[in-house]
Amino acid sequence: MKKKISILALHLGYGGVEKAIVSLANSLSKLDKYEIEIVSIYRLYEKPVFDINKNIKVTYLLPTKLSPNKKEWSEALHNLKLISFGKESLKSLKILYKRRKSMINYIKNTPAEVIISTRVFLNELLSEYGSDNTLKIGWEHNHYHNDMKYATDVIRSAKNLDYFVLVSKGLEKFYKKKMRSFKCKCIYIPNAIENIPRTKSPLTYERIISVGRLSPEKGYLDLLKIYLDLKNKKCKWHLDIVGDGKEKDKLEKFIKDKNLENDVTLHGFKNSKEIEKLMQKSSIYVMTSYTESFGIVLLEAMSNGLPCLAFDSAEGAREVITSGRDGYLIKHRNFKAMEKKILDLTKDINARKELGKNGRRKVKGYISDNICDKWEKIIERK
Repeated sequence: MKKKISILALHLGYGGVEKAIVSLANSLSKLDKYEIEIVSIYRLYEKPVFDINKNIKVTYLLPTKLSPNKKEWSEALHNLKLISFGKESLKSLKILYKRRKSMINYIKNTPAEVIISTRVFLNELLSEYGSDNTLKIGWEHNHYHNDMKYATDVIRSAKNLDYFVLVSKGLEKFYKKKMRSFKCKCIYIPNAIENIPRTKSPLTYERIISVGRLSPEKGYLDLLKIYLDLKNKKCKWHLDIVGDGKEKDKLEKFIKDKNLENDVTLHGFKNSKEIEKLMQKSSIYVMTSYTESFGIVLLEAMSNGLPCLAFDSAEGAREVITSGRDGYLIKHRNFKAMEKKILDLTKDINARKELGKNGRRKVKGYISDNICDKWEKIIERK
């Protein structure tokens, strides 16, 4: 009989955590000995954003009408619509109650022998309501970024689990030290990429690319400011930004105000194949995140042969980029240093090719089948 594994998710929409969940589920589902189920609290879309193998069961705990209403709640508060604010507040409380109750019921009644939780509050519920016979695994994707309150919440939520998987060596070292008095064992398992494309960018296109959620911590306004300075220095390369999020309007306004409509393209969300095509028509990848738990998108860029640049404030970038070998890490969020390094690379195709070759070689260690072996070891308690 196959061993049943359940992976608990908040939703299956856009996001790095969601992409990692689907990637792990797809990898585990290829092993004939496992039956995989992804349990999502919210159903934000008709179908999951990322492609899920057909032999994986997807279960939604709440109907579409009980999706998060944070946007509606905030708008009612901002516009001082007191009646609407009251209604949205009551709806929010109902949603929070339902999501907790439905997940508790699932955890109590599932026949799964292994449950993997992917959020702090899911760790808490799994710890409290998971069967003693169930292997309980927490999976942390966020970096605490010197927020000790968040780190304390994470530790409290995971201390009674069997394993706690961290996506970076830095996080493993931190939590291992903090949790050494608890039974939970901290394990480093990086995120994975599903494949290395057969073809790669020739690095001859005069295009810079960046991919990610358009939210403040990703630093896309900083990227536009850097790009504006590059343009003022007569750099004619085009900038492609792929992703969607709450900062889209702010970025569009900056682009319009600075007359960059012909120089910058906001592509919105694209699927993996579309991103691959865009990367293979680019020659430099730039990340301007303030914080990053693991730079999976850097691995994807490297797999397409792109040299990668990032600020070292993005902790996950430090895990992926070997500065001077497959890309560059820029210290102290120094805009001028980032601009210079980008400008240097735009003028030197040989440097781009050398960095890209080394990066493409590096990503072989992050192929999903290899990373899946690490998960299999803790699932089988080896």
